[in-house]
Amino acid sequence: MSNDQDQWTSVDRYFTELLAPDDEALAAALADSTAAGLPEIAVAPNQGKLLNLLVRTQGAKSVLEIGTLGGYSTIWLARALPADGRLISLEYSPVHADVARANIARAGLDKLVEVRTGAALDTLPTLAEEGAGPFDFVFIDADKVNNPHYVSWALKLSRPGTVIVVDNVVRGGKVATAHPDDPAITGTRAMFDLVSAEPRLDATAFQTVGTKGHDGLLIARVLD
Repeated sequence: MSNDQDQWTSVDRYFTELLAPDDEALAAALADSTAAGLPEIAVAPNQGKLLNLLVRTQGAKSVLEIGTLGGYSTIWLARALPADGRLISLEYSPVHADVARANIARAGLDKLVEVRTGAALDTLPTLAEEGAGPFDFVFIDADKVNNPHYVSWALKLSRPGTVIVVDNVVRGGKVATAHPDDPAITGTRAMFDLVSAEPRLDATAFQTVGTKGHDGLLIARVLD
């Protein structure tokens, strides 16, 4: 681990201890996800708190999450919802979804949250057919090759004023240069091209450093 990474991690730890400390449900969600063999790629605690604050600031009552993993980010998002809110989270892996459902139930959020299993590009059209939208807030944190498709579907399931957040868009700084052999970078760059050309979206992106290394977020708003 580089000295820079040590310092980034130290600062993240300082922020987290003061502003986004773990509680029993969050800590157990991470521990159970690790025990079940899920990849340790959940958002950092301070990033989870950011999502929570964004949902609260938005006054969102309905949230769509694409990519559940073990439900850690789902808990942060759902905790920002009112008692009559709803969150639908889409997860490809049945194993991950089962872990997430247990974590969400332990956090007391299972009445607000529904985890649907299957490829998101299959379940998103089903949501549209059901009239599940529009969602007030969309968080995208799934396979990066399909990022442009996920943003397109998020737009279809949104309303004017909806906020769309896409995670892991910096790729360690590699996003600024084409890498044809890396589908995650190719997909992320295609997503940026789509957002840049889409007149219904107003967006920015920024780099972050921390326990997750060098990465960043895209935040977009659906225009009136």
